[in-house]
Amino acid sequence: MTRSGSKFKAKNPRNQYQQMYLEFKKKQLGYSTIAIIGQSCLGSGAAMILLMGETTMQLKMIILFFVTIFCMAFNGAVLAQLKAKATFNLLILSVVFSTLVILAHLF
Repeated sequence: MTRSGSKFKAKNPRNQYQQMYLEFKKKQLGYSTIAIIGQSCLGSGAAMILLMGETTMQLKMIILFFVTIFCMAFNGAVLAQLKAKATFNLLILSVVFSTLVILAHLF
């Protein structure tokens, strides 16, 4: 059972996305608040690891630009009170991109 009380369990990725989106939509204010904290910490960690890496400065700045833009886009979507779907998609985009940056520079 999910936190909002629904009993739907998803098995494939599309249903998993739909289930997570519906959960986010039901409690958007609370989840957005928690997500800003987590996503901002993940983004700052990605920026730190990126800047500590051994790539060229131009590539670092380009990737850092995208990490910053994606994090700010989600934070702006929450502040602007955009629709739940846009906010949720920006959250996923930001988290996935920051995670990929971290993984790419750790290995």
